[in-house]
Amino acid sequence: MSIIVTGAAGFIGSNLVKALNARGETDIIAVDDLTDGDKFANLADCDISDYLDKRDFIERFARGDFGVVRALLHQGACSSTVERDGRYMMDNNYRYSVELLEASLSLGVPFLYASSAAVYGGGHEFRELRSCERPLNVYGYSKFLFDQRVRRALPQARSQVAGFRYFNVYGPREQHKGRMASVAFHCFNQFRETGKVTLFGEYGDYPAGGHLRDFVSVEDVARVNLHFLDHPERSGIFNLGSGRAQPFNDVALAVINTLRAQQDLQPLTLDAAVRAGLLEYCAFPDELRGKYQCYTCADIALLREAGYREPMLGVEEGVERYCRALLQAA
Repeated sequence: MSIIVTGAAGFIGSNLVKALNARGETDIIAVDDLTDGDKFANLADCDISDYLDKRDFIERFARGDFGVVRALLHQGACSSTVERDGRYMMDNNYRYSVELLEASLSLGVPFLYASSAAVYGGGHEFRELRSCERPLNVYGYSKFLFDQRVRRALPQARSQVAGFRYFNVYGPREQHKGRMASVAFHCFNQFRETGKVTLFGEYGDYPAGGHLRDFVSVEDVARVNLHFLDHPERSGIFNLGSGRAQPFNDVALAVINTLRAQQDLQPLTLDAAVRAGLLEYCAFPDELRGKYQCYTCADIALLREAGYREPMLGVEEGVERYCRALLQAA
């Protein structure tokens, strides 16, 4: 039986394909839009059975052309939080997802999909409740609206539907994302190119580099998805983060000290890195004021209740592992 992964050449999608391969799964249909042809690199070391363009796939899937499908892992979306074309965002993220959901329910195919912590907006409570959801941008709204569609469908669903609200994901295979790549990726490249890292300065009662996010390794994201793939009886919408909030300063320092270790240099404290000019701060961008999540922290109680018990990587270990992978690929 095939497993279908949409957004397969993207960041999380390609990590899911690679994780499936590691388990011996190769009957994988990869679906994506390779208008940005450079994304092929994310699949070049993966084993798949077929590739389809997203525009060709949806009608064929709804017709049942692929026979018995074990599951559809829907990761395809525009993930830019600064995209202002609402018509494009809603068509790409909401309407396309609705069509896939309806086809999956009709065919009885388990449907695992990517939601986002952006649905919570500027709130300070990150629980899977309607009262906590206040998106700040059209990206967050597109994810929020689809989650509402799923909530209405779940009581009548006869096959698995599981959505994962990804928090700040970082890890290998995100190089194509440009500005939307993780802060860990940008810090790594800044330090390699200039010998220092620059973070946002103070904003919203948070000190320079002190804005708090739930940073989650793509390794953990893949593990959670595969856990639910193995348990098709489990449905719902779940936060997928580390369950802890850490400052951007922690990410920058983990990058700096990992790269210093490659030169046999001793690790530095945050204060020492700032004094040495290895970490500096810039003015907070005006265009992000009022549209920026200063704090996120996933409440992962529902995920734990659903049976996922594995520990999540913290920034210190996860970012170090990521930096070592980037160095190996350089």
